[in-house]
Amino acid sequence: MHKHNLPRTRPARALSPLVLAALLSGCSFIPRYERPAAPVPQAYPLADAAAAATATATAAADIDWRDYFTDPRLQQLIGTALANNRDLRVAMLNVEQARAQFQIQRANQYPTLNAIASGTRQPSIVNGRYGNQFQAGVGISAWEMDFFGRLAALKEQALAQYLATDEARKSAQISLVSAVASGWLTLMADEELLDISRRTLQTREESVKLTRLRLEHGVSSELDNHQAESLAQAARATYAQQQRQRLLDENALALLLGQPLPEDIRASLPSSRLADAAPMQALPAGLPSDLLARRPDIRQAEQLLVGANANIGAARAAFFPRIALTAQIGSVSNELSGLFKSGTWAFSLAPQLALPIFDAGRNQAGLEAAQAGRQIAVAQYEKSIQTAFREVSDALAGQATLQAQVDAQRAQTQADSKRLQLSDLRYRNGVASYLDLLDAQRSLFATEQALVLTRLQQLQNQVTLYKVLGGGVSDKDAPARS
Repeated sequence: MHKHNLPRTRPARALSPLVLAALLSGCSFIPRYERPAAPVPQAYPLADAAAAATATATAAADIDWRDYFTDPRLQQLIGTALANNRDLRVAMLNVEQARAQFQIQRANQYPTLNAIASGTRQPSIVNGRYGNQFQAGVGISAWEMDFFGRLAALKEQALAQYLATDEARKSAQISLVSAVASGWLTLMADEELLDISRRTLQTREESVKLTRLRLEHGVSSELDNHQAESLAQAARATYAQQQRQRLLDENALALLLGQPLPEDIRASLPSSRLADAAPMQALPAGLPSDLLARRPDIRQAEQLLVGANANIGAARAAFFPRIALTAQIGSVSNELSGLFKSGTWAFSLAPQLALPIFDAGRNQAGLEAAQAGRQIAVAQYEKSIQTAFREVSDALAGQATLQAQVDAQRAQTQADSKRLQLSDLRYRNGVASYLDLLDAQRSLFATEQALVLTRLQQLQNQVTLYKVLGGGVSDKDAPARS
């Protein structure tokens, strides 16, 4: 670990001409800040294909969430979540708390002026008689004159912490907007899956009636009847499972909203289909270096790094003398009524210098802790960049492949639907066995469900891409500044 070049226990050597100059003009021991290089490639995988499709598109960070999510119902839900979500409310209050802490540190650089009043009754040293003495005035108590920048460094650290907390609020808002959008799409998919299961269950119950009728007329076997009943019960179990999942997903969305789902929006869900969801505009990925300015979580990590850098300045300043000033001016009188009429005005000034001589290595340990804290902040900053790069790359991979998957599964669903029609026709005419019909039913049910889930994944991937590129923050939703 790098060691500071100041001596541990011989501060007298620190009293050089540099120190004398600092006493007159003030100084700062905060190291010069240099942004670490981004530890990621210069471009994303599949960046060329994404760039060709979004050459003239607007960057996600420049698109308000109201312009990206155009469904009025979803806009209402996001607005409700931004107003009521408790996690976001805590993030906003954390900003206010950090701002107050910064104001406290900034106030430490200035003297505190207090009104002072006192009264004493004691014997006179001349004749031993008791007498009164009253005093009133104003004074400054132990004001540290920041010649070596210790308080300034602490103020810079508090400012960086405040800015980092504000970036954390923005990051929380982005996550909330995307979570509400994803939860809304999930509810739409749940309704579509319920409709598929409901229709499938109805078809299989009709199949049970048909096989029972055929059994009674000796056309089919007992095996066909039990197979039809088994398939109907499987559809009934799937339907119950999806009903439960639908309720769980609504509860999760209600938690994000901070209130129950509005009745008018809940009533509109059964007729909603993912295929009819409002389209989301194309987004350019840009370059990995753009994330440094677009992603609030990266800006938060950088502000924490700036604060850790300022802590080193405060730790270095601890090796140097601290100069404190106490001053008082006021009136002194033996009579309370004459305090401001005939009292004697007095002024006192008491500067104090504390020079570290021996501290058992406390200051050196503080400096080493601050330097280690900066290295930790560097690693966390670099990790935030790598995480952002991975998230964007994953979203681009989904964007490049999910549409092809949806097209293939749609064609498979159409083929399975035609297969079921032919299998049913062949079974009714005694050409094919009931096993062929059952297999066609199972295959169609599975492919219809898979198509809905892949559509959901595609839409949620678009939401994720908007999130990881830094979209979702609006100045309209920022907390008021006092």
